[in-house]
Amino acid sequence: MRNRPRGTQLGLLLLASQLFQVGLDNIPPVTLAVLGLNVYLYLFPAAPMMKACISVQEVYMSRDWRRLLLSPFHHLDDWHLYFNMASFLMKGIRLERRLGGAWFFYLLSVFSLLTGFVYLVLEALLTELTDDSSYSMTCAVGFSGVLFGLKVLNNYYYPGGVTYVMGLPVSNRYASWVELVLIHITSPGTSFIGHLAGILVGLLYTAGPLKTFMKTCAGMVSSDQYYSQQRAYYRSSGYSGTAGGYPGYQQHTTYQTTNQTAPYTDGMTEEEQLEMAIRNSLNEPGQTNQRGAPPPPGFHLSGDARAEEIRWRRLRRFDS
Repeated sequence: MRNRPRGTQLGLLLLASQLFQVGLDNIPPVTLAVLGLNVYLYLFPAAPMMKACISVQEVYMSRDWRRLLLSPFHHLDDWHLYFNMASFLMKGIRLERRLGGAWFFYLLSVFSLLTGFVYLVLEALLTELTDDSSYSMTCAVGFSGVLFGLKVLNNYYYPGGVTYVMGLPVSNRYASWVELVLIHITSPGTSFIGHLAGILVGLLYTAGPLKTFMKTCAGMVSSDQYYSQQRAYYRSSGYSGTAGGYPGYQQHTTYQTTNQTAPYTDGMTEEEQLEMAIRNSLNEPGQTNQRGAPPPPGFHLSGDARAEEIRWRRLRRFDS
C-alpha cells in the first residue's frame, strides 16, 4: 500500500474547513466515521485505483468480488473526495439523526454493496442490448452512487421544499433526477449508470421491498440473540439437554426436591415442554404441576392468565 502522490490537495483543505465550520461535536458518530474512512482510504488506498473500481469484466467475469467493498470508498482525486464528502456530510447528519446510528450504519452498508451490484446489472444489460462490450469494461469508483440513494431517502423523509441544482430551483421530489441529467451533461466523465444505480436503490428502499427485507433480516438476528439468551436462562435454571431436537430441554429431566424425585418432561412435545417451563417458573412452593412434580423452590404462581401473558409478550418480541 503506497501513499497517494501529493499535489496542492485544496479539496482536502476545503473539506477540513467545512468540517470545523459545522463542528465535529455536531456530526453524529456514524457519519463522522464514514467521512474519516473515506479520507483515510484516499490518503492510504487499500488498493490501486484500477484494482478498486468495479466493472462487469473485473467483478463478474474475473470473480473479483472484493471490488464491491472497495469501490465506494476510493476516490480519483481530492476534488472528487471533497464534493462527495461535502454532500454526504449534510445528508448524513439529517438521516442519522432521523434513523438512529445503528440503522443508518446498516443502511449505508446495504446501499454501498447494493448500488455496486445494481450498477453491474445495468451495465450487463446495456452490453446485451447494444452489443457493445465497452459497457462491460467501464470501471466506476467513488461514493456518489450511494449519495444518490441517500438523496432519495432525504427527500422521502423530508418531503416538500425546493433544492437549488446548479442555481436552478427544483422541487425536492424531482431533484435527484434533475441532478442526474445535469451532472451528466456538464461533466461527461461522471458515471451516469453509477448515479442511476443509486437512485434505483433509494427507490427500492422507499417504494419497494428493500426496507421490509432489511427489517426482516434485522429481526432474524435479534430473534437469534433472544433465543440464545433464553437457552442460557433455561440451562442455568436446570433445563438442559435436548428434547425432540430442541436445544435447552432434556427429555428425562428430574427435579431433586425435599424427599422425592419426579419426571418432568417424559413423553411431552416441544410445545408442552415450553408451556410447562413457563407454568413451573410461576408455581409457589408446595404446589404441584400438571405432571404431579413439585415446582422448583423460590418461584411463584399467579395463574393461567400470567402464563398466557408471558407467552404473548414472547411472541410480540419476536414480531417487533
